Amino acid sequence: MTGSSLEDCNLCTACELASTRQTVVISRGNPDADLMLIGEAPGAQEDDQGIPFVGRSGRALDQLLREVDLDPSRDLYICNAIKCRPPNNRRPKKAELAACRPWLNLQLEAINPKVIVLTGATAVEAILGIKGGMTQLRGQWQSWNGRAVMPIFHPSYLLRNPSKAAGAPIDLTRQDLAAVRHRLCEPWTASNSAP
Repeated sequence: MTGSSLEDCNLCTACELASTRQTVVISRGNPDADLMLIGEAPGAQEDDQGIPFVGRSGRALDQLLREVDLDPSRDLYICNAIKCRPPNNRRPKKAELAACRPWLNLQLEAINPKVIVLTGATAVEAILGIKGGMTQLRGQWQSWNGRAVMPIFHPSYLLRNPSKAAGAPIDLTRQDLAAVRHRLCEPWTASNSAP
């Protein structure tokens, strides 16, 4: 990958997903944003359109972001841990995550976000190396390479748990995103990256 650029990602054949994908799904949003959101993998609509988080989950995510005054096209750079859709939307395999990690590293280097939001357990495992239930991890600030990291529930989980009651997953995710918005508004210092 030495000398590779994100455009080269479209030609990647590092794992078996290259043979089943329609499109390489790289990103959407603002490449100059201080906030980077990393999901798991493209779904069917993302594979079809070549843009992450454009299906039902993406619309749910965008709505929650807007509710805390974050504009998905202006305030975030959105991508996934892997760039090709796993067949039948299965969870990415470790080998696929490892094969795609250099592309994610290129994105992290190019965007250089101050804050990272990780949606769901796969993204948390890919970046932080933490396995565990999202119920315990979500809403807890983590630190990775000098950056503040907030794990949140994946929007697909919110679609399966649609209650808007206080303390329900949607409400908790809104609170988590509000904490992210607050962190972004603080003056940036090295202490901001600490949990």
